[in-house]
Amino acid sequence: MISLRYSSLALLLMLAGCVSGPDHVPPQMPLPAKFTEGGAKSNNDVSTTRWWTAYRDKQLDSLVARGLSRNLDVQQALEEINQASANVVTAGAGGLPSLDLSASHTVSGEKGSLRTTTGTTNTTTGEASASWLLDLFGRYRRATESARAALDAAYASADDEKLSVMKDIVSSYIDARYYQERIALSNANLKSRLETYDLTKQQSSAGAASRLDVVQAEGLVQSTRSEIPGLENSFNSEVHHIATLLNMPASTMKAELRKDAAQPVFNGTIQAGVPADLIRNRPDIRKAERELAEAVANIGVAEAKLYPSISLSGSISPSRVGSTASNAGSLTSWSFGPTLDLPIFDGGSLRADVDSARSKAKTAYLAWKDTVNSAAEDVENALSAIHRDAEAEAALRNQVKTAQESLRLSTMSYKDGASSLLDVLTSQRDVSDAQASLAEAIQTLAKDYVDLHVAIGAGYRSQEATLNSAAPAATP
Repeated sequence: MISLRYSSLALLLMLAGCVSGPDHVPPQMPLPAKFTEGGAKSNNDVSTTRWWTAYRDKQLDSLVARGLSRNLDVQQALEEINQASANVVTAGAGGLPSLDLSASHTVSGEKGSLRTTTGTTNTTTGEASASWLLDLFGRYRRATESARAALDAAYASADDEKLSVMKDIVSSYIDARYYQERIALSNANLKSRLETYDLTKQQSSAGAASRLDVVQAEGLVQSTRSEIPGLENSFNSEVHHIATLLNMPASTMKAELRKDAAQPVFNGTIQAGVPADLIRNRPDIRKAERELAEAVANIGVAEAKLYPSISLSGSISPSRVGSTASNAGSLTSWSFGPTLDLPIFDGGSLRADVDSARSKAKTAYLAWKDTVNSAAEDVENALSAIHRDAEAEAALRNQVKTAQESLRLSTMSYKDGASSLLDVLTSQRDVSDAQASLAEAIQTLAKDYVDLHVAIGAGYRSQEATLNSAAPAATP
Protein backbone atom coordinates (compact mmCIF):
# COMPACT_ATOMS: atom_id res chain seq x y z
CA MET A 1 0.00 0.00 0.00
CA ILE A 2 1.28 3.41 -0.90
CA SER A 3 1.80 5.51 2.20
CA LEU A 4 -0.11 8.75 2.71
CA ARG A 5 3.14 10.70 2.57
CA TYR A 6 4.01 9.44 -0.91
CA SER A 7 0.40 9.91 -2.07
CA SER A 8 0.47 13.54 -0.96
CA LEU A 9 3.77 14.09 -2.75
CA ALA A 10 2.38 12.59 -5.97
CA LEU A 11 -0.71 14.79 -5.69
CA LEU A 12 1.44 17.89 -5.27
CA LEU A 13 3.50 16.97 -8.34
CA MET A 14 0.33 16.52 -10.38
CA LEU A 15 -1.07 19.84 -9.26
CA ALA A 16 2.25 21.53 -9.99
CA GLY A 17 1.77 20.66 -13.66
CA CYS A 18 -1.61 22.41 -13.81
CA VAL A 19 -1.81 25.86 -15.37
CA SER A 20 -4.99 27.90 -15.13
CA GLY A 21 -6.49 29.78 -18.02
CA PRO A 22 -6.32 29.29 -21.80
CA ASP A 23 -3.12 29.00 -23.80
CA HIS A 24 -2.45 31.76 -26.30
CA VAL A 25 -2.94 30.83 -29.94
CA PRO A 26 -1.63 33.28 -32.58
CA PRO A 27 -4.71 34.99 -34.06
CA GLN A 28 -5.68 34.67 -37.69
CA MET A 29 -7.99 36.53 -40.02
CA PRO A 30 -8.81 36.14 -43.72
CA LEU A 31 -6.84 38.48 -45.99
CA PRO A 32 -7.01 38.99 -49.77
CA ALA A 33 -4.35 37.35 -51.94
CA LYS A 34 -3.08 40.76 -53.11
CA PHE A 35 -3.67 44.46 -52.82
CA THR A 36 -6.06 46.10 -55.26
CA GLU A 37 -3.25 47.78 -57.21
CA GLY A 38 -0.44 45.46 -56.14
CA GLY A 39 1.04 42.17 -57.30
CA ALA A 40 0.75 38.65 -55.96
CA LYS A 41 4.46 38.28 -55.05
CA SER A 42 5.41 38.18 -51.37
CA ASN A 43 8.00 40.60 -50.02
CA ASN A 44 9.16 38.21 -47.29
CA ASP A 45 11.13 40.07 -44.60
CA VAL A 46 11.58 43.78 -45.46
CA SER A 47 12.54 45.00 -41.98
CA THR A 48 16.17 45.56 -43.10
CA THR A 49 15.38 47.11 -46.50
CA ARG A 50 17.09 50.53 -46.70
CA TRP A 51 14.42 51.95 -49.00
CA TRP A 52 15.38 55.60 -48.46
CA THR A 53 18.63 55.02 -50.38
CA ALA A 54 16.51 54.84 -53.56
CA TYR A 55 16.28 58.65 -53.40
CA ARG A 56 20.03 58.62 -54.12
CA ASP A 57 20.73 61.41 -51.67
CA LYS A 58 23.80 60.93 -49.45
CA GLN A 59 22.70 63.65 -47.09
CA LEU A 60 19.34 61.98 -46.54
CA ASP A 61 21.10 58.66 -45.85
CA SER A 62 23.20 60.37 -43.19
CA LEU A 63 20.20 62.01 -41.55
CA VAL A 64 18.32 58.72 -41.24
CA ALA A 65 21.32 56.92 -39.76
CA ARG A 66 21.90 59.66 -37.20
CA GLY A 67 18.22 59.94 -36.40
CA LEU A 68 17.89 56.27 -35.49
CA SER A 69 20.87 56.49 -33.13
CA ARG A 70 20.18 59.92 -31.58
CA ASN A 71 16.42 60.36 -31.49
CA LEU A 72 15.13 60.74 -27.93
CA ASP A 73 11.82 58.98 -28.58
CA VAL A 74 13.71 55.93 -29.86
CA GLN A 75 15.98 55.99 -26.82
CA GLN A 76 12.95 56.13 -24.50
CA ALA A 77 11.42 53.14 -26.30
CA LEU A 78 14.66 51.20 -25.85
CA GLU A 79 14.69 52.01 -22.14
CA GLU A 80 11.17 50.62 -21.87
CA ILE A 81 12.59 47.31 -23.09
CA ASN A 82 14.91 47.28 -20.06
CA GLN A 83 11.95 47.93 -17.77
CA ALA A 84 9.93 45.13 -19.35
CA SER A 85 12.91 42.79 -19.03
CA ALA A 86 13.15 43.53 -15.31
CA ASN A 87 9.41 42.86 -14.96
CA VAL A 88 9.96 39.34 -16.33
CA VAL A 89 12.33 38.61 -13.43
CA THR A 90 9.91 40.14 -10.93
CA ALA A 91 6.98 38.12 -12.26
CA GLY A 92 8.82 34.82 -12.00
CA ALA A 93 10.35 35.47 -8.61
CA GLY A 94 7.07 34.86 -6.76
CA GLY A 95 7.07 31.20 -7.69
CA LEU A 96 10.62 30.52 -6.48
CA PRO A 97 11.80 29.70 -2.97
CA SER A 98 13.09 32.59 -0.89
CA LEU A 99 15.77 32.50 1.81
CA ASP A 100 16.59 35.25 4.30
CA LEU A 101 19.48 35.32 6.75
CA SER A 102 19.91 37.66 9.70
CA ALA A 103 22.31 37.88 12.65
CA SER A 104 22.83 40.17 15.62
CA HIS A 105 25.17 40.61 18.56
CA THR A 106 24.40 42.75 21.61
CA VAL A 107 26.34 43.56 24.74
CA SER A 108 24.35 44.48 27.86
CA GLY A 109 25.06 45.19 31.54
CA GLU A 110 24.45 47.53 34.51
CA LYS A 111 26.69 50.06 36.19
CA GLY A 112 26.01 52.32 39.17
CA SER A 113 26.79 53.23 42.82
CA LEU A 114 25.03 50.27 44.37
CA ARG A 115 27.16 47.60 46.03
CA THR A 116 25.61 44.91 43.84
CA THR A 117 26.84 45.03 40.25
CA THR A 118 26.02 42.97 37.19
CA GLY A 119 28.68 41.95 34.72
CA THR A 120 28.53 42.34 30.97
CA THR A 121 26.31 39.92 29.04
CA ASN A 122 26.96 39.02 25.40
CA THR A 123 24.01 37.85 23.33
CA THR A 124 24.54 36.46 19.83
CA THR A 125 21.59 35.38 17.71
CA GLY A 126 21.04 34.36 14.13
CA GLU A 127 18.08 33.31 12.04
CA ALA A 128 17.59 31.62 8.70
CA SER A 129 14.07 31.62 7.29
CA ALA A 130 12.85 30.09 4.05
CA SER A 131 9.51 30.09 2.30
CA TRP A 132 8.11 28.73 -0.92
CA LEU A 133 4.67 29.32 -2.34
CA LEU A 134 3.80 26.24 -4.36
CA ASP A 135 2.60 27.38 -7.79
CA LEU A 136 0.00 24.62 -7.97
CA PHE A 137 -2.28 26.31 -10.51
CA GLY A 138 0.28 28.21 -12.53
CA ARG A 139 -0.35 31.69 -11.18
CA TYR A 140 3.30 32.73 -11.40
CA ARG A 141 3.91 30.77 -14.57
CA ARG A 142 1.10 32.70 -16.24
CA ALA A 143 2.42 35.93 -14.74
CA THR A 144 5.84 35.19 -16.22
CA GLU A 145 4.23 34.36 -19.56
CA SER A 146 2.39 37.68 -19.44
CA ALA A 147 5.58 39.59 -18.60
CA ARG A 148 7.46 37.92 -21.46
CA ALA A 149 4.70 38.87 -23.87
CA ALA A 150 4.93 42.44 -22.58
CA LEU A 151 8.68 42.32 -23.21
CA ASP A 152 8.05 41.21 -26.79
CA ALA A 153 5.57 44.07 -27.15
CA ALA A 154 8.22 46.50 -25.89
CA TYR A 155 10.62 45.31 -28.60
CA ALA A 156 7.90 45.75 -31.23
CA SER A 157 7.05 49.18 -29.83
CA ALA A 158 10.68 50.26 -30.19
CA ASP A 159 10.66 49.03 -33.81
CA ASP A 160 7.46 50.97 -34.43
CA GLU A 161 9.04 54.11 -32.97
CA LYS A 162 12.04 53.72 -35.26
CA LEU A 163 9.71 53.42 -38.25
CA SER A 164 7.83 56.54 -37.17
CA VAL A 165 11.04 58.54 -36.72
CA MET A 166 12.32 57.38 -40.09
CA LYS A 167 9.14 58.53 -41.76
CA ASP A 168 9.31 61.89 -39.99
CA ILE A 169 12.93 62.51 -40.98
CA VAL A 170 12.52 61.57 -44.65
CA SER A 171 9.23 63.45 -45.02
CA SER A 172 10.62 66.58 -43.37
CA TYR A 173 13.71 66.42 -45.59
CA ILE A 174 11.51 66.16 -48.69
CA ASP A 175 9.49 69.15 -47.48
CA ALA A 176 12.64 71.18 -46.77
CA ARG A 177 13.99 70.55 -50.27
CA TYR A 178 10.57 71.43 -51.71
CA TYR A 179 10.61 74.83 -50.03
CA GLN A 180 14.16 75.40 -51.24
CA GLU A 181 12.98 74.63 -54.77
CA ARG A 182 10.08 77.04 -54.39
CA ILE A 183 12.43 79.76 -53.13
CA ALA A 184 14.73 79.19 -56.10
CA LEU A 185 11.77 79.35 -58.50
CA SER A 186 10.51 82.54 -56.89
CA ASN A 187 13.93 84.15 -57.18
CA ALA A 188 14.13 83.15 -60.85
CA ASN A 189 10.63 84.47 -61.47
CA LEU A 190 11.50 87.69 -59.66
CA LYS A 191 14.49 88.18 -61.92
CA SER A 192 12.33 87.62 -65.01
CA ARG A 193 9.64 90.00 -63.81
CA LEU A 194 12.18 92.67 -62.95
CA GLU A 195 13.43 92.45 -66.52
CA THR A 196 9.87 92.84 -67.76
CA TYR A 197 9.35 95.78 -65.41
CA ASP A 198 12.51 97.52 -66.69
CA LEU A 199 11.47 96.88 -70.28
CA THR A 200 8.02 98.31 -69.60
CA LYS A 201 9.51 101.47 -68.08
CA GLN A 202 11.73 101.92 -71.13
CA GLN A 203 8.77 101.50 -73.47
CA SER A 204 6.72 103.88 -71.33
CA SER A 205 9.48 106.50 -71.65
CA ALA A 206 9.38 105.99 -75.42
CA GLY A 207 5.61 106.31 -75.44
CA ALA A 208 5.04 102.67 -76.39
CA ALA A 209 3.54 101.64 -73.03
CA SER A 210 1.07 103.22 -70.67
CA ARG A 211 1.43 104.10 -67.01
CA LEU A 212 -1.02 101.26 -66.29
CA ASP A 213 1.39 98.80 -67.89
CA VAL A 214 4.18 99.99 -65.64
CA VAL A 215 2.05 99.71 -62.51
CA GLN A 216 0.92 96.21 -63.45
CA ALA A 217 4.49 95.05 -64.07
CA GLU A 218 5.62 96.54 -60.76
CA GLY A 219 2.72 94.87 -58.94
CA LEU A 220 3.77 91.47 -60.24
CA VAL A 221 7.32 92.12 -59.02
CA GLN A 222 6.12 92.97 -55.51
CA SER A 223 3.78 89.97 -55.47
CA THR A 224 6.69 87.66 -56.24
CA ARG A 225 8.87 89.28 -53.55
CA SER A 226 6.12 88.76 -50.97
CA GLU A 227 6.16 84.97 -51.55
CA ILE A 228 9.80 84.46 -50.59
CA PRO A 229 9.72 85.26 -46.81
CA GLY A 230 6.88 82.79 -46.22
CA LEU A 231 8.70 80.07 -48.12
CA GLU A 232 11.90 80.76 -46.17
CA ASN A 233 9.98 80.51 -42.91
CA SER A 234 8.51 77.16 -43.96
CA PHE A 235 11.99 75.90 -44.88
CA ASN A 236 13.35 76.99 -41.50
CA SER A 237 10.50 75.18 -39.70
CA GLU A 238 11.33 71.91 -41.45
CA VAL A 239 15.03 72.31 -40.65
CA HIS A 240 14.23 72.99 -36.99
CA HIS A 241 12.05 69.86 -36.88
CA ILE A 242 14.79 67.70 -38.38
CA ALA A 243 17.22 69.10 -35.80
CA THR A 244 14.81 68.12 -33.02
CA LEU A 245 14.44 64.61 -34.43
CA LEU A 246 18.24 64.24 -34.49
CA ASN A 247 18.67 65.84 -31.04
CA MET A 248 21.09 68.47 -32.31
CA PRO A 249 21.21 72.31 -32.45
CA ALA A 250 19.02 73.94 -35.08
CA SER A 251 21.85 76.23 -36.17
CA THR A 252 24.06 73.24 -36.98
CA MET A 253 21.33 71.58 -39.01
CA LYS A 254 20.52 74.81 -40.84
CA ALA A 255 24.14 75.21 -41.86
CA GLU A 256 24.14 71.61 -43.09
CA LEU A 257 21.00 72.03 -45.22
CA ARG A 258 21.52 75.62 -46.31
CA LYS A 259 23.05 74.61 -49.63
CA ASP A 260 20.36 74.02 -52.22
CA ALA A 261 19.86 70.50 -53.54
CA ALA A 262 17.47 68.93 -55.99
CA GLN A 263 14.13 67.70 -54.75
CA PRO A 264 14.33 64.00 -53.78
CA VAL A 265 12.93 61.67 -56.43
CA PHE A 266 12.40 57.98 -55.69
CA ASN A 267 14.29 55.84 -58.21
CA GLY A 268 13.30 52.40 -56.98
CA THR A 269 10.51 50.01 -57.86
CA ILE A 270 7.12 49.49 -56.26
CA GLN A 271 7.23 46.34 -54.10
CA ALA A 272 4.18 46.32 -51.87
CA GLY A 273 4.13 42.56 -51.31
CA VAL A 274 0.88 40.88 -50.26
CA PRO A 275 -1.41 41.59 -47.28
CA ALA A 276 -0.16 38.50 -45.39
CA ASP A 277 3.33 40.07 -45.29
CA LEU A 278 2.03 42.82 -43.02
CA ILE A 279 1.47 40.47 -40.07
CA ARG A 280 5.16 39.57 -40.11
CA ASN A 281 6.68 42.94 -41.04
CA ARG A 282 4.56 45.62 -39.39
CA PRO A 283 5.82 46.21 -35.83
CA ASP A 284 2.50 47.68 -34.70
CA ILE A 285 0.76 44.43 -35.68
CA ARG A 286 3.37 42.36 -33.83
CA LYS A 287 2.93 44.64 -30.82
CA ALA A 288 -0.86 44.16 -30.90
CA GLU A 289 -0.42 40.38 -31.12
CA ARG A 290 1.95 40.34 -28.15
CA GLU A 291 -0.43 42.51 -26.15
CA LEU A 292 -3.11 39.94 -26.91
CA ALA A 293 -0.80 37.18 -25.63
CA GLU A 294 -0.20 39.22 -22.48
CA ALA A 295 -3.94 39.63 -21.94
CA VAL A 296 -4.61 35.91 -22.45
CA ALA A 297 -1.93 34.99 -19.89
CA ASN A 298 -3.51 37.39 -17.39
CA ILE A 299 -6.70 35.32 -17.58
CA GLY A 300 -4.72 32.44 -16.08
CA VAL A 301 -3.34 34.71 -13.37
CA ALA A 302 -6.86 35.77 -12.42
CA GLU A 303 -8.24 32.21 -12.49
CA ALA A 304 -5.42 30.87 -10.33
CA LYS A 305 -6.49 33.22 -7.54
CA LEU A 306 -9.80 31.33 -7.33
CA TYR A 307 -8.03 28.18 -6.11
CA PRO A 308 -6.27 27.30 -2.84
CA SER A 309 -2.62 28.14 -2.41
CA ILE A 310 -0.11 26.29 -0.26
CA SER A 311 3.10 27.75 1.02
CA LEU A 312 5.91 26.02 2.87
CA SER A 313 7.87 28.01 5.40
CA GLY A 314 10.44 27.29 8.02
CA SER A 315 13.07 28.95 10.16
CA ILE A 316 15.98 28.08 12.43
CA SER A 317 17.28 30.50 15.04
CA PRO A 318 20.38 29.68 17.11
CA SER A 319 21.34 31.98 20.03
CA ARG A 320 24.19 32.16 22.51
CA VAL A 321 24.05 34.11 25.79
CA GLY A 322 26.75 34.51 28.46
CA SER A 323 29.14 36.92 30.14
CA THR A 324 32.21 34.97 29.00
CA ALA A 325 32.89 32.24 26.51
CA SER A 326 33.28 29.68 29.31
CA ASN A 327 29.89 30.17 30.93
CA ALA A 328 27.85 30.99 27.79
CA GLY A 329 24.78 28.91 27.03
CA SER A 330 23.25 28.22 23.64
CA LEU A 331 19.71 27.62 22.44
CA THR A 332 18.44 26.74 18.99
CA SER A 333 14.78 27.08 18.02
CA TRP A 334 13.25 26.02 14.74
CA SER A 335 9.89 25.75 13.04
CA PHE A 336 8.52 24.29 9.80
CA GLY A 337 5.08 23.76 8.31
CA PRO A 338 2.72 24.39 5.43
CA THR A 339 0.14 27.17 5.23
CA LEU A 340 -3.12 26.76 3.30
CA ASP A 341 -4.88 29.82 1.92
CA LEU A 342 -8.38 29.03 0.70
CA PRO A 343 -10.64 31.80 -0.68
CA ILE A 344 -14.15 31.21 0.63
CA PHE A 345 -16.15 34.39 0.26
CA ASP A 346 -14.92 37.59 -1.37
CA GLY A 347 -18.15 39.14 -2.58
CA GLY A 348 -17.49 37.94 -6.12
CA SER A 349 -14.42 40.13 -6.67
CA LEU A 350 -12.14 37.28 -7.77
CA ARG A 351 -14.66 35.99 -10.30
CA ALA A 352 -15.16 39.56 -11.53
CA ASP A 353 -11.41 39.81 -12.04
CA VAL A 354 -11.56 36.74 -14.28
CA ASP A 355 -14.42 38.22 -16.30
CA SER A 356 -12.50 41.48 -16.63
CA ALA A 357 -9.38 39.64 -17.80
CA ARG A 358 -11.38 37.77 -20.43
CA SER A 359 -12.96 40.99 -21.63
CA LYS A 360 -9.52 42.63 -21.91
CA ALA A 361 -8.30 39.69 -23.98
CA LYS A 362 -11.31 40.04 -26.28
CA THR A 363 -10.60 43.77 -26.59
CA ALA A 364 -6.95 43.03 -27.41
CA TYR A 365 -8.04 40.58 -30.11
CA LEU A 366 -10.33 43.17 -31.68
CA ALA A 367 -7.53 45.74 -31.47
CA TRP A 368 -5.23 43.33 -33.32
CA LYS A 369 -7.79 42.87 -36.09
CA ASP A 370 -8.28 46.61 -36.32
CA THR A 371 -4.52 47.13 -36.58
CA VAL A 372 -4.28 44.61 -39.43
CA ASN A 373 -7.15 46.25 -41.29
CA SER A 374 -5.66 49.71 -40.82
CA ALA A 375 -2.28 48.48 -42.07
CA ALA A 376 -3.87 47.04 -45.21
CA GLU A 377 -5.71 50.33 -45.75
CA ASP A 378 -2.44 52.26 -45.45
CA VAL A 379 -0.87 50.17 -48.20
CA GLU A 380 -3.92 50.44 -50.46
CA ASN A 381 -3.97 54.22 -50.06
CA ALA A 382 -0.23 54.54 -50.72
CA LEU A 383 -0.40 52.43 -53.89
CA SER A 384 -3.35 54.42 -55.20
CA ALA A 385 -1.61 57.72 -54.43
CA ILE A 386 1.61 56.67 -56.16
CA HIS A 387 -0.13 55.73 -59.41
CA ARG A 388 -2.33 58.85 -59.56
CA ASP A 389 0.31 61.30 -58.40
CA ALA A 390 2.80 59.91 -60.93
CA GLU A 391 0.29 60.67 -63.70
CA ALA A 392 -0.24 64.19 -62.34
CA GLU A 393 3.52 64.83 -62.18
CA ALA A 394 4.03 63.76 -65.80
CA ALA A 395 1.21 66.04 -66.96
CA LEU A 396 2.62 68.99 -64.99
CA ARG A 397 6.07 68.55 -66.52
CA ASN A 398 4.47 68.96 -69.94
CA GLN A 399 2.47 71.93 -68.70
CA VAL A 400 5.64 73.70 -67.53
CA LYS A 401 7.21 73.25 -70.96
CA THR A 402 4.09 74.61 -72.67
CA ALA A 403 3.88 77.60 -70.32
CA GLN A 404 7.57 78.45 -70.82
CA GLU A 405 7.17 78.34 -74.60
CA SER A 406 4.09 80.57 -74.36
CA LEU A 407 6.08 83.06 -72.27
CA ARG A 408 8.93 83.10 -74.76
CA LEU A 409 6.59 83.79 -77.65
CA SER A 410 4.56 86.45 -75.85
CA THR A 411 7.74 88.23 -74.72
CA MET A 412 9.08 88.33 -78.28
CA SER A 413 5.73 89.58 -79.56
CA TYR A 414 5.62 92.31 -76.90
CA LYS A 415 9.12 93.52 -77.75
CA ASP A 416 8.05 93.73 -81.39
CA GLY A 417 4.94 95.67 -80.40
CA ALA A 418 2.61 92.99 -81.71
CA SER A 419 0.99 92.17 -78.34
CA SER A 420 0.19 93.86 -75.05
CA LEU A 421 2.01 93.66 -71.73
CA LEU A 422 -0.99 91.83 -70.30
CA ASP A 423 -0.14 88.83 -72.50
CA VAL A 424 3.39 88.75 -71.07
CA LEU A 425 2.23 89.11 -67.46
CA THR A 426 -0.36 86.38 -67.94
CA SER A 427 2.27 84.05 -69.42
CA GLN A 428 4.63 84.76 -66.51
CA ARG A 429 1.90 83.89 -64.02
CA ASP A 430 1.18 80.70 -65.93
CA VAL A 431 4.86 79.68 -65.80
CA SER A 432 5.09 80.49 -62.11
CA ASP A 433 1.94 78.57 -61.25
CA ALA A 434 2.95 75.56 -63.37
CA GLN A 435 6.42 75.41 -61.82
CA ALA A 436 4.99 75.67 -58.31
CA SER A 437 2.48 72.93 -59.07
CA LEU A 438 5.20 70.69 -60.49
CA ALA A 439 7.41 71.19 -57.43
CA GLU A 440 4.46 70.29 -55.21
CA ALA A 441 3.71 67.20 -57.32
CA ILE A 442 7.33 66.03 -57.02
CA GLN A 443 7.13 66.57 -53.26
CA THR A 444 3.86 64.66 -52.99
CA LEU A 445 5.04 61.72 -55.06
CA ALA A 446 8.29 61.47 -53.10
CA LYS A 447 6.31 61.32 -49.85
CA ASP A 448 3.94 58.72 -51.33
CA TYR A 449 6.87 56.31 -51.50
CA VAL A 450 7.68 57.10 -47.87
CA ASP A 451 4.10 56.26 -46.91
CA LEU A 452 4.22 53.01 -48.87
CA HIS A 453 7.41 51.71 -47.28
CA VAL A 454 6.30 52.69 -43.79
CA ALA A 455 2.94 51.03 -44.48
CA ILE A 456 4.59 47.70 -45.37
CA GLY A 457 6.92 47.94 -42.34
CA ALA A 458 10.25 48.30 -44.12
CA GLY A 459 13.64 49.43 -42.91
CA TYR A 460 13.35 49.83 -39.14
CA ARG A 461 15.92 47.13 -38.32
CA SER A 462 19.59 47.33 -39.25
CA GLN A 463 21.19 44.35 -40.95
CA GLU A 464 23.88 44.25 -38.27
CA ALA A 465 21.28 44.03 -35.49
CA THR A 466 19.51 41.22 -37.31
CA LEU A 467 22.73 39.22 -37.62
CA ASN A 468 23.84 39.82 -34.04
CA SER A 469 20.57 39.09 -32.28
CA ALA A 470 18.24 36.13 -32.44
CA ALA A 471 14.83 37.77 -32.80
CA PRO A 472 14.28 39.44 -29.40
CA ALA A 473 10.54 38.85 -29.69
CA ALA A 474 11.01 35.08 -29.65
CA THR A 475 11.37 34.84 -25.90
CA PRO A 476 10.96 31.25 -24.69
